Amino acid sequence: MLDYDSLAARIEALTEGETDTVALMATLACEVHHSDDRFDWTGFYRVTAPGMLKIGPYQGGHGCLVIPFARGVCGACARTGEVQLVPDVEAFDGHIACASSTRSELVLPVRNGAGQLIGVFDIDSDQPDAFTQHDAERLAAILDAVFGKDLT
Repeated sequence: MLDYDSLAARIEALTEGETDTVALMATLACEVHHSDDRFDWTGFYRVTAPGMLKIGPYQGGHGCLVIPFARGVCGACARTGEVQLVPDVEAFDGHIACASSTRSELVLPVRNGAGQLIGVFDIDSDQPDAFTQHDAERLAAILDAVFGKDLT
């Protein structure tokens, strides 16, 4: 099982004092991706225009370059502002298959210190039902600790 306390401490140490959003996303994607064998693709999609996500820093194979809020698991997260915990992506209406190996997905909203949605954090797994509510809660706390402060 993933040691979230250790992961959070590593991320806190690596990101202390950093205010650049892309640098923070790159560091977080790398640390989370390499922390657990369940994670096959780990990265960010950034809000770049109203209703539009574009790929940001990630680890793993190629991702989709652009995702409208109206499509897919990432779009649903951005549109609703709610965590998407999907045990079987084939059962998710409108799933976008960026990688044919993906079986389950966890997507969390990423908000800045003002509470504005700046992106989503997407983790894909080739294992069905790979993610738990515990994963969602602990990763949300890490995201909030990194991005939920004033970065200016």
